[in-house]
Parts: sequence; structure tokens; C-alpha cells
Amino acid sequence: VVELREEIAKRATARGTASTKDNILITSGAQQAIELIARAFIEPGDYILTENPTYLGALQAFNYYQAKYTTAEMDHDGMIIGQVEQKIKKHNPKFIYTVSNFQNPTGITMSLERRKQLVALATHYNIPIIDDNPYGDIRFEGEHVQTLKSIGGDEVIALRTFSKIISPGMRIGWMNSPVDILTHFEKVKQCTDLHSGTFSQYMIYEFLSKGMLEPHLKIVCADYKNKRDVMLDAMRRYFPESITWTEPEGGLFLWVELPKHLSAKELLPKAIDLKVAYVYGQPFFPNGEGENTLRLNYCNASPDKIEDGIKRLGILFKENI
Repeated sequence: VVELREEIAKRATARGTASTKDNILITSGAQQAIELIARAFIEPGDYILTENPTYLGALQAFNYYQAKYTTAEMDHDGMIIGQVEQKIKKHNPKFIYTVSNFQNPTGITMSLERRKQLVALATHYNIPIIDDNPYGDIRFEGEHVQTLKSIGGDEVIALRTFSKIISPGMRIGWMNSPVDILTHFEKVKQCTDLHSGTFSQYMIYEFLSKGMLEPHLKIVCADYKNKRDVMLDAMRRYFPESITWTEPEGGLFLWVELPKHLSAKELLPKAIDLKVAYVYGQPFFPNGEGENTLRLNYCNASPDKIEDGIKRLGILFKENI
């Protein structure tokens, strides 16, 4: 739908990324954009450089095309850039994949300085950056950070979605890419589903053009902030001191690290017996570490259920430490 592509391009330009409709490819969610990139770029045995941990859905797409992984650890400012250059020199990755804002699974946001450094490295070594950014609009405190795409221009392919900010069931996302590369992704997409749903695209265009997104985001962010605050407060009261976690300024998730001798996977059945669940962290690590980690989601459950669930997890963790 041309009108939706034009609206997306206008919004990107207003945020510092000069774009036209010809830079925009509508996809069936950002997950399809990841799949298109994997299909277009990856040959068996190619290395991909990712954060450690990283988004499980991306790993599943890359694994299908037999990718290998080289990873950079993260701190509270995101990917550690010194490690990135070392891994580039050693493995010459096909591209760098990052979730720069409120990362899935950790909730960490890459700092502006790290973004500039990452773009400089990618430009120097002529390696594209895939910036998967589904959560960037869900910031409920702190200041928005300049996007990798607005810093790196054509060095960066940006992936976005309406699934996290309007409706996941509509399955509408998009890719912002240099025009000469986008034509290749268009051909790959034609092989998968011809085009994304027109009706959903027009519904989202109407939602955007009538100015309904910004008021909606204020409601969403206020609700998520309240639920995140409830979860963090409960964790401070109920979790043992030996457990650590991230405190994101937006997004949907936070990341928990248990003492090294514990396995979050082995504890999960016990948690389910207590009628509470989490996502254990090991599958988010490209090379299989992270047995003592887990992801918690605060956007869905009510505040009362969050309080009760964290209390139950606290009891479980204390019993097993």
C-alpha cells in the first residue's frame, strides 16, 4: 500500500532518517523481514555477529540457513565494541545483527556513543548492520536515543513493526533499506507470500494518518511503566540478594541472572507447579551458554498477578539456592 509506505517514510524522515516510499518494504511483521534478510544474505557456514544473548526468533531464522555465530558480550550500554572489532577481524561476518532498543531478551538499550562506534566499525569493514527495532517507541522514561539508521544511513537496514505498538495480530512490519538492496528483498518476498495483507495495511494507515498512534502510545507506555515498577519493586522485596536483573527504561522484558550453579531450565517445571512461568535464557545464546538466566515479561499480566508471581518465584529461588 503506497499510502502506508509514504506515511512510514515521512515519520522516519521526521526522526532523522531521510527516507522515501522507495526505501520501505512492507513485511508480514518484523519476523518476516528477518527471514528475508537471512534468505538473501546467508550461505551455509557464514558467520553472523550478534549480541550475547540475542533474539531467539532471529537465531531460528538464521539457523535454517546454516549460519555460524560470533558474539559480543553486553554491559549496561549494550554491545561491547572492543569485542566487536576482534570478532570482525577473526570471522569476517556477513552482517551484524542487533536489537538496539530495549533488547529482547535483556531489555538493554545501546548507548549513543556505542551506536556511533558500531557504525564506524561497520563502515570501516564494509559490513552491514541489521537493526531490529520493534520496541523503540515503547520508552516510558529517559530520553530517546538516536537510531542506528539515522547515524549510519545506508550502512544500516532498519527493521520495525506495528505488532508491538498497535496490534500483533495484524502482522504488519517494515524494512527501511537502501533502494538498490530493497529490490532484492522484494523479489525474495514475492517468493514467500506475494504481499502482506492489504486490509491490515489500510487499517494501520488510517490509524496513523488520523493521529491516533501517539495518544495510544502514551496509554501503552503508562501501563507498561506501572507494571514494570510493580515487578521491580516485588523483585527487590522477594528475590534473594544473590540474584541480579536489568531495569529497562522501556520495552517488554527484563533479564534475570541466578547464581551460576542454578539452571533456570531445570527450575521451570517447579515454577509451573507454583502456577507461574518464565522463559529460560539458554536458547537466547547463539552458542548455548546462559543456563542460569531467564527472561520475565511485565506487559501482559495485571499488577496483582505480577506481585503474586514474583513472590512465588522468590520462594522457589530461595529454596534452591
